[in-house]
Amino acid sequence: MGYIKGALGVKGWLKVAVSTEYADSLLDYPKWRLSKDGSSCFAAVVEGRVSGDELHVKLEGVDSRDAAFALRGFTVEINRADFAEAEEDEYYWADLIDLAVYNRELMCLGEVVQLLQTGAHDVLVVRGEYGEKLIPFVAQYIDRVCLADKRIDVDWGVDY
Repeated sequence: MGYIKGALGVKGWLKVAVSTEYADSLLDYPKWRLSKDGSSCFAAVVEGRVSGDELHVKLEGVDSRDAAFALRGFTVEINRADFAEAEEDEYYWADLIDLAVYNRELMCLGEVVQLLQTGAHDVLVVRGEYGEKLIPFVAQYIDRVCLADKRIDVDWGVDY
């Protein structure tokens, strides 16, 4: 969902780079899991605000610049069970990762390993036997997404 970029000021505020569509959407979750180098902890959000494309937050128990700086590099994670239900034909990126991608000829192009946000639309990064494919996540190319079958059907050739 994002990562802690560093300290802000001297009272323990943090600068967070957010990888969600809206920078303030992380504030919908009062408890965050922070992870780095195999260790993790939970933190409660006391206060937060958006500044440009960055989120500034105050976490419970983080009361100095040194304590805030020690959290630099931690990723911010939210329990998937806490996510709001997605609207029809909308998907969380986390749900699309690792889905198999098949074209109309029933050839497996690979699995979704990442998504890119380009401004115009999102792009699936698919890796498999035919190399890496960048497939725009738009109705013109996406025929069907079935989370239950862990599969995405696309109008995309192996040689594109």
